[in-house]
Amino acid sequence: MQLSQTIKPISYLKSKTAEIINSVNENRQAIIITQNGEAKAIIQDIKSYENLRNSLSLLKLIVQSEEDIRNDNVISQDEMFENLEKKLFG
Repeated sequence: MQLSQTIKPISYLKSKTAEIINSVNENRQAIIITQNGEAKAIIQDIKSYENLRNSLSLLKLIVQSEEDIRNDNVISQDEMFENLEKKLFG
């Protein structure tokens, strides 16, 4: 799908909502909705949205982990498993 096909005015959304939903779900390509010539919203399928959210969560964890390493806020693998066993099995 061409980028020009993924940009639609809000009037198109109002008149073709079901069509847009079907297209987004079939093609897995987001649709940009404009209002008065400016991009205002994005419509995307739920699976793509979930994948995006999961990717962002993983990136946040990586950044936090890198910060912990820089601040020397780390423990050994053995200590981590000991702590985990204590929490799980008392």
